[in-house]
Amino acid sequence: MINPLIDAGGLLVLPRLQVQNANAISGPLTWGFPAPTAFTGFVHALERRLSEGSPYDFGEVREGFGGVGIVCHGFRPQVAQPAGRRTRVFCLTRNPVGKDGAPMALVEEGRVHLEITLIIAVKDGFGEYDGGEFARAAHHLAQGMRLAGGSILPARRGDRHEARWQVLPDDLDRQNDLFRKLRRRLLPGFALVQRDDLLAEHLAEIRVQQPAATALDALLDLSRLNIEPAGPDPAKPEETLWQVRKRPGWLVPLPVGYAGISPLYRPGEVGNARDGRTPFRFVESLYSLGQWIGPHHLEHLRQLLWHPEADAESGIYRCVNHYSEATANARAGLV
Repeated sequence: MINPLIDAGGLLVLPRLQVQNANAISGPLTWGFPAPTAFTGFVHALERRLSEGSPYDFGEVREGFGGVGIVCHGFRPQVAQPAGRRTRVFCLTRNPVGKDGAPMALVEEGRVHLEITLIIAVKDGFGEYDGGEFARAAHHLAQGMRLAGGSILPARRGDRHEARWQVLPDDLDRQNDLFRKLRRRLLPGFALVQRDDLLAEHLAEIRVQQPAATALDALLDLSRLNIEPAGPDPAKPEETLWQVRKRPGWLVPLPVGYAGISPLYRPGEVGNARDGRTPFRFVESLYSLGQWIGPHHLEHLRQLLWHPEADAESGIYRCVNHYSEATANARAGLV
C-alpha cells in the first residue's frame, strides 16, 4: 500500500515558468508535451547546483529532493498547416548554405513554448526565513538552466510568479489541508499523472475478444480517436449512425523512461560513448498511459509527484507516479 504521507521538510513551488523552444519529440512514436524524465532530470540538476558548496544564506541542500509535480498552464507547439494539407508540420529553422552554395540538409526538430508550475518535495527542513531564501535562490538558478532543451525566460513581476516555500507538516490531515490551499493556486491548469491502471483494465477487456492483444494494442486503442457504429439512424433507418467512442478522461501516450536491450558494459568498454567513466547500456523507450487532470480533483500531494526509479539488474530506468495506487487506497478507506 502506498503511504500518502510525504516524508519531506517542505515544498518548493516554482510557479508559471515560461519555457521557450522546449523539445516536443520525447519518444520515437509520439510528439507533444515533454516526457516526465525531462522534469525529473531538471530537478536533479537543480538539486546538485544547490548542494555543491552553496554560497547562499540558508546553507545547502544535504538530503536532496523527493519528487516533482508537473502542472501545465500553456502549450504552444511551433507547428504550421500548409495550404492544401490536412496534417501539420513543425516550423524549422533555416540552416546556412554549404561551401558549394547549396542549402544544408534539414534536421527535423519539434519545439514548443510552455508555461508550467513545478512542485518539488524537499527532504531538508528550512524555517520560514531560510525557506524563503532557499526558494528565491532556487528560482534564480532555475532561470539560468535548460528545461527539456528549452530556455527559461526571466520571471514576470507579481506575487503570482514568485517562488514560494511551504513548510510541510508531519501528519496527513494537515498535509491535505495545505495541499487543498496550494492546488487552488495551480488553476487554471492541468496536472500530469500516470494511469497504468486504466491501461491494464483496457488490455484485459481487449483480450476477451482478442487473446493475442498486447499492451501496445491497448495503448493505441486508448490514445487514438475511435469512430464506431451506434446502430441505425432513427431518421434514416437504412443508414448507420456513427459516433466517437468516449474515453475516461484526457488520456495521452506517455514516454516514461527506458528499457535496456543490451548488457551493462563497463566504463570505456563501448567506443565513442559520451562519458567514458560511466557504465553504458543500449536502451529503447518505455511508454505508459498518462492523463491530464484538473488539480482540484487531486486529494493529496502523493497523487501529483513523479519519482525516478532505476533497476540495473532488470535494465529498467523510468519515472513513476502513484496516482492510481493512492486514489485506490483513498477510495477503499485505507488512508
